Parts: sequence; C-alpha cells; structure tokens
Amino acid sequence: MNDYLSSAKKQFSYYKMLGDKTFEQLVEEQLFMQLNECNSIGTIVKHLHGNMLSRWTDFMSSDGEKEWRMREAEFENDIESRTEMMSKWEEGWQCLFNALNSLRTEDLNKEIYIRNMGHSVTEAINRQLSHYSYHIGQIVLTGKMICGNEWTSLSIPKGKSKEYNAEKFAKDKRREHFTDDL
Repeated sequence: MNDYLSSAKKQFSYYKMLGDKTFEQLVEEQLFMQLNECNSIGTIVKHLHGNMLSRWTDFMSSDGEKEWRMREAEFENDIESRTEMMSKWEEGWQCLFNALNSLRTEDLNKEIYIRNMGHSVTEAINRQLSHYSYHIGQIVLTGKMICGNEWTSLSIPKGKSKEYNAEKFAKDKRREHFTDDL
C-alpha cells in the first residue's frame, strides 16, 4: 500500500506538471479566453482550487464538501492576472500534497465523507485523481486549441511514436513509475 500512496502522489504531480507546461505556452490574456462559451483555463483553475481546498483541508476529520465552499462562484471568469491564477493553482496543490504526505498506509482503509457519502481513503484519492485529470485534460486541450501550430506537445509528439518506443525498449526491463523519467 505504500506503493499506492507513492504512485498516487506521482500521478497528481504528473497532472500538475501538464497544467504547468500548458500555462508556460500561453500569454496572460489567453489564460482567460472563453472558447465557444466554455470555461477559460483560469476558471478551471479557480474550480480546481476550490475543490482542492474543500476536499483536502482536514481530509481525515471533516466532510470533503466544506460549508465555506462557494462552488457556484468558482465558475465566474473573474481572475484578473496570471499571478492570481498561479497563486490559486499552487495553493490548491499544496493543500492536496500536505494531506497526502500526512497519510500512512494504515489510513487507506479508513472512512472519510464527501457530501455525507462514505469513501475509503483510497476511494477518495481515486475520486479526486480522476476529477483532476479530467479538468487538466480540459486545460491542455484549451491550451492546444489556443496555440494551434505553435503548441509544443506534452506527450509523444505526432509522428514520433516509433522513436519514443525504440528509446524505451532499448532499456532493460525494470520496475518504475512512468513519470520517473519525465
């Protein structure tokens, strides 16, 4: 189970990195563009921030949907700068990693609640990992659409699969997390 916690932390770090690398490719005003009336990247970050603070604050001792959370306000496109957006981004992730780093293997089967619905700690982590990867995918796709041909791939670039696989298969079989060599 220690492998599970380590793997979960690496997966969350991977998704954070995808967001970070997307933000690096965009100028400030692009972070707040709404394509086809969809949420801007800034708005998605604002929602993730609210969700992360609510879910991970007092993770083991209080419901994951805090009374102070203003979920509907998370979808107002009112962040005014890259600095403000990045502050929310980093604060949310810090809250998440602080909670994960406090967990011990024996905590994984304990029950916590989200909106009065019981989850094992493992289930709650999986729920949030899925939720955040969904929204990070939205951030990456929006960034790619905004950048167009100027986009730098965050995965295996189109047409480079053969070279990528040759590099991977040139190494001996080993046990490691796929993010270890990123």
